[in-house]
Amino acid sequence: MEFNHFISAYYPDVEYGGDRLYADMIEQAKLADALGYASVSIPEHHLINVLLTPAPLLMAVHLACVTKHVKLMTSVVVLPLHDMRTYAGEVVMADILTNGRLILGVGRGAFAVEMERLGSPISESREKFDESLDVLQKLLAEKDVSWSGKYYNFDALTVMPRPVRDIQLMMAVMVPDGIYACTKRGFHIQTTPLSGSREMMFGQVNSFHRAKAEMGDSGAHLTLSLSRVTWLARNEADKKRRIQMAYDYYSRFDNVYTGPGLVSGGAIAPLPRKQTIEELEENLVVCTRDEMIDKLAIYHEAGVDEIILNQNIGAPNDETMDNMRAIAEELMPHFSARRRAIAAE
Repeated sequence: MEFNHFISAYYPDVEYGGDRLYADMIEQAKLADALGYASVSIPEHHLINVLLTPAPLLMAVHLACVTKHVKLMTSVVVLPLHDMRTYAGEVVMADILTNGRLILGVGRGAFAVEMERLGSPISESREKFDESLDVLQKLLAEKDVSWSGKYYNFDALTVMPRPVRDIQLMMAVMVPDGIYACTKRGFHIQTTPLSGSREMMFGQVNSFHRAKAEMGDSGAHLTLSLSRVTWLARNEADKKRRIQMAYDYYSRFDNVYTGPGLVSGGAIAPLPRKQTIEELEENLVVCTRDEMIDKLAIYHEAGVDEIILNQNIGAPNDETMDNMRAIAEELMPHFSARRRAIAAE
């Protein structure tokens, strides 16, 4: 099982400044590269102070200039917010400028307040996403593409420049039936139970492996990346503090994910949660070293190919980077062949 660092894009103090926020993200990516993480994840969201990266391809290109090895995964591009006729060219350009390290994770969007303000209501997002994905794939694969559909109607056009290699597409999907269907279509899968239970995670992972097993050799190359909020606590007091930070984060996340979408000046209001802090603690991977080894072993044994470590809970950047180092040194050697090779050098 390899390790992916989800670069921190949580912006709880909107006075902190975008320059400092993005400088922190860049420093984390550079450190992940040096420590032997397999990849980094870059979100896409607009207008709100959670997961704030309005241009993930732009960030991926910059990160390619300051790193050497890590894959650069979008987590995820919200296809209904883009015009595929121009976005396909941006993807090709980003793939070229990242020297093939781009992994294009795509999804349909999750936050109604964001989607509606950008003219793409979430009620239409599944249908629009499906058509957008079909258009994108066709534009990347063929020349002189024309289209007649509900959301796209255009005469023959050819995206330029043409791709220089196959661009890896990864489908972001949470529902087990959706994971099964997308795997059967030949997509790599990116998923997360968010703050949900271990049983929810097992349902997601098992759906991927069931589809992959049915595909035989044609599905052997497909991979599953799974995201979970993670923090290696130094002691029980630190663990309690980090769980509280994660709970506060989800009080904002839930507001725009399943709640009323109360946002003022770009800042999401924290709202009471139905889930208790004790239930959240049970579900996340926020714990001390020995407990984390046991928890990560569950993901490894379940068949997760890559664990996306989301430390996006509002900690200062120096604390996040210290945590990245501790995870790389104390946890990753138990699971990652990549990290063991680096440690042996």
